[in-house]
Amino acid sequence: MTTIGILALQGDVREHAHAIERLGASAVGVRRLSELDAVDGLIIPGGESTTIDKLLRIFELFDPLKQRLDEGLPVLGTCAGMIMLASDIIGAIEGQRSLGVIPMTVRRNAFGRQVDSSEVELTWRPDGSTMHATFIRAPWVESSADAVEVLAVDEAHGGQTVAVRHRNAIATSFHPEIVAPGATPDDRVHQVLLDLVASRR
Repeated sequence: MTTIGILALQGDVREHAHAIERLGASAVGVRRLSELDAVDGLIIPGGESTTIDKLLRIFELFDPLKQRLDEGLPVLGTCAGMIMLASDIIGAIEGQRSLGVIPMTVRRNAFGRQVDSSEVELTWRPDGSTMHATFIRAPWVESSADAVEVLAVDEAHGGQTVAVRHRNAIATSFHPEIVAPGATPDDRVHQVLLDLVASRR
């Protein structure tokens, strides 16, 4: 069975696990190098990007994680996870590092503070369908290399890029793991991650 790790330092670990399990894969928390070494793919959930950076270093995971990602480990980064995957960050604090997996520049807290959180309808470009998206103190993509595929833009906020894919990495500004009360779960983003894992086998 495919095993997807979820970086369990901060964020919606349980909600991401539920999405992965609905798709028939196994989900495990990752806090140690031995756990990282045992997974077929990884999710970096939302939270606070500077805190995730610090905790990765405290747990001695930053460099091993970067190495595995550079070697092709499939990864999904959501919200703060998008910031962690970017090559450049606008609004970074002094000394903040990212994993640099996707050649793009992201802006931290681009949508505003917690009170400016919102829910919008996006067009999911891979199939042209509508996707409901929740943004919480979210970043957006200011610019990206030509090789980066844009998966979704937020027309409600000026057409900003909010989901991308590049090689083994997917990143979203929004939280695809959040399911509104009474709503049917939408696991398309997580399915893209599983498809990347399958393509490596």
